Amino acid sequence: MAFVSFLIPYFVIGTDIAFSCQNTDDFVGASSPGDIVIGGLFAVHSEMLPPEEYPIKPVIQNCAGFEIQIFLQTLAMIHAIETINNSTLLSGVTLGYEIYDTCAEVTKAMASALRFLAKFNSSEDVVEFKCNYSDYVPRVKAVAGASYSEVSMAVSRLLALQLIPQVSPASSAEILSDKVRFPSFFRTIPSDFHQTRAMAHLICESGWNWIGVIATDDDNGRFALESFGVQAMANNVCIAFKEMLPAYLSDNSFHTKVDHAVEKIVKETRVNVIVVFMRQVHVLKLFKKAIERNVNKIWIASDNWSAAVKISTIPNIRQLGTIVGFGFKSGDISTFQDFLRNLHEKPADNNMFLREYIMLLSVCAHLEYHDFQMCISNQSQDDLLQNVENKHQIWRDGFLNANVESGFIHSTILAIYAIAHAIKGQCEDRNCKDPSAFTPWELLEELKKVTVIDDGKEIKFDSNGDMSTSYDVLLWKEIDGHMEITTMAEYDPEKGHFIFKDEEKKKEFLDLKKVQSTCSQHCRPGQMKKVTESPHTCCYECVYCPENHYSNQTDMDYCYRCNNKTYWAPVNSTTCYRKTIHFLAWTDWFAIFLLLLSAFGVVLVLSISVIFTKNLNTPVVKASGGLTVCYVILFSHFLIFLSTVFFIDEPTEFKCKTRQALFGISFALCISCILIKSLKILLAFSFDPKLQNFLKCVYKPIPTVVTCTGIQVIICTFWLIFRTPFVKQNFSIPRAIILECNEGSIVAFGIMLSYIAALAFICFIFAFKGRKLPENYNEAKFITFGMLIYFIAWIVFIPVYATTFGKYLPAVEIIVVLISNYGILCCTFLPKCYIIIYKQETNTKSAFLKMIYTYSSKSAGSVAVSQISLDSKSSSSRATISESRKSEKNSVNGNCHFQVPGQTLRKGKVLPKNTARTVARKRLSSI
Repeated sequence: MAFVSFLIPYFVIGTDIAFSCQNTDDFVGASSPGDIVIGGLFAVHSEMLPPEEYPIKPVIQNCAGFEIQIFLQTLAMIHAIETINNSTLLSGVTLGYEIYDTCAEVTKAMASALRFLAKFNSSEDVVEFKCNYSDYVPRVKAVAGASYSEVSMAVSRLLALQLIPQVSPASSAEILSDKVRFPSFFRTIPSDFHQTRAMAHLICESGWNWIGVIATDDDNGRFALESFGVQAMANNVCIAFKEMLPAYLSDNSFHTKVDHAVEKIVKETRVNVIVVFMRQVHVLKLFKKAIERNVNKIWIASDNWSAAVKISTIPNIRQLGTIVGFGFKSGDISTFQDFLRNLHEKPADNNMFLREYIMLLSVCAHLEYHDFQMCISNQSQDDLLQNVENKHQIWRDGFLNANVESGFIHSTILAIYAIAHAIKGQCEDRNCKDPSAFTPWELLEELKKVTVIDDGKEIKFDSNGDMSTSYDVLLWKEIDGHMEITTMAEYDPEKGHFIFKDEEKKKEFLDLKKVQSTCSQHCRPGQMKKVTESPHTCCYECVYCPENHYSNQTDMDYCYRCNNKTYWAPVNSTTCYRKTIHFLAWTDWFAIFLLLLSAFGVVLVLSISVIFTKNLNTPVVKASGGLTVCYVILFSHFLIFLSTVFFIDEPTEFKCKTRQALFGISFALCISCILIKSLKILLAFSFDPKLQNFLKCVYKPIPTVVTCTGIQVIICTFWLIFRTPFVKQNFSIPRAIILECNEGSIVAFGIMLSYIAALAFICFIFAFKGRKLPENYNEAKFITFGMLIYFIAWIVFIPVYATTFGKYLPAVEIIVVLISNYGILCCTFLPKCYIIIYKQETNTKSAFLKMIYTYSSKSAGSVAVSQISLDSKSSSSRATISESRKSEKNSVNGNCHFQVPGQTLRKGKVLPKNTARTVARKRLSSI
């Protein structure tokens, strides 16, 4: 801060023009004495005129471009101070003010700040250099302003030297919230952080993501652009282009850059939304050029110009399109409006701004509304001196009220009241008539704790020195041929959302979505964005979500994956669908067909049982092994048909465990009984003594059946205990879940089937050996056929079962079970049923005896004699016959004796005819 010692200690600045300051008091724009003086910094003029002489001298120049809106803010400050002085808020203490025009220039604002830093009640405006300003009493206790953030940044750094509180009603740059760099700065408006976030939310909710930004090339514009860029990125909004315009209208390149910005807007046809961070005078120039080029866009206005009446009255402004802006929340300013109505009655001796306004009224009195406003803005102070002669004062009632921007007026009044409440806190136990009663830094500490009542709400400064008031979302609408600035919604910075007063306002907000401003078309649900070569993430292609993926929102970066086990999705899907659960249901036509076949098999079993029961004592039934064996075989067939039921409908643990075990044990029982029948037939008609002896020892019906079936029971028991079947979800089909029984152990399943196949093969061998029985004893032949059918069915089943999947897999097993079961059942019982029903004359004992005799005679006569020599020893022949008779005797009386029906004779030694008949009679008698 050492540079302060080199500052000019005196402000002796002269000029030949009345508006130039002849002394430091002439430098003041408006003033009023008081016990406590508050400074004011407002850009009443939009620019400072460049010096005409050369070389340039350090002289404060005149200004041009009278700003009605800023002038109204100075009046709001004056009105607030007068209202406080006339109230009991500061009892016995009056507030004074000194208001300076910054002309929107940091240089002139710094000159004003130097005067604020000057020592109080000094004969000369001297800024003393000190190491410690704790006891220093400057000219003012606090400062209201400045109008623009760039000016506030410079002034605040200077005022921070003495910690003079500065409360701005308009400077919104986010950087000013930094209390390290700007410890004495406060403001009665929100930070630009909230404004840029509100803009980004508006753009995002309207479905726009491809926008342009135009800002002034100064600190305020750059900081606003940086803040908005961060918020835009957070809301997936891309900035197509950024155009920076010179901050000063006197810049030679200003008009060229405005033309370039408008050309850029016209060229970017996909950009239909433009965000503008500029001062009103810059926007005015830009819009006039845009109207000439017939630009029609949506313009997002910053708080600097969102409520600018001067801009809304530009001719043909409606051609620009839609203007949506964010303005500071307004309060009740009715007393200020009354103050403006009576302004013409107030003296203008100490208010240069008011005097200049009165001159402007006279100079521009002949013009219509907009031209009148332009005339006021375009007049310089030099021009006024030349044109004011012979002009009479003409007061335009209502002109000032028509140009009021309520947000800025309200925040200005709020700033003055905040300072006043802080002064009240300091003056509670002090005599504030004395200017040295408290210092600015003490007032600064008090200001941090101030609470102001505004429209019934308590508001105060936060830790950053900001007042988090809300924003009004403004919509410019043409009403009765005039552009009106209306409030469309309210934006709450804390909650981050828009609040609408009614449905009509909400509809106006939603209507903004009708305008498209995107780099690429929105990707619909069912699509995802595929980034192109463009550096912007908003430029992309829309591609369909692949199979088993989906997207349910617009503009999704990727598609969600479905749970492939239980859900699926087609290409271009917006949701996942639950996979259909498939199993062989009762209602399936194929299942019904198979059930009918099983039911028919059950009926057939019952019918055969009835037939055999009614013909219990007939030779055919007896030759079949008796009723007990037949019942056991028929019962096993019944269980096999019943087991098919467990293959149908939704699989359960019980069904999976029951069906294979029931089928396997039942089939083993059936084959075991048929094996016994085959042994019995072979034993009855075999003439080979060695085979006879073997069969007599092996043939033990009950132990054999129990053993053969028991082995299968043991196999199934071990299977169910160690690797039991279970219900499994098969996901091999993309859009379905197949409920099926996993056999638990394919090895156990194979062992079970292999064991049945082994029994069937043994049965087949024995039956094949007895296939040449007489017609009524041809059961072995049909057993052979039955076993062949079984083998063929299961041999075909293995590859079919291995290559089949889906809900019809159980049907394959049902089919093979039914085929093999029907084959054995039909071959075993239907021929006998045919004889019982249709060949009753052959189903008698005499008929059976006759057939046996005939078969025995033919068999004995056709026996080959090649192995026995007729001329060999007769004793050997007789010995053979004797041995044969002994064998036959042993067959009847031996230890392995049992009753067997006849079966095919084996070729062997020649037996005498009478011997064959004797054997036949004995075997027939055993039936």
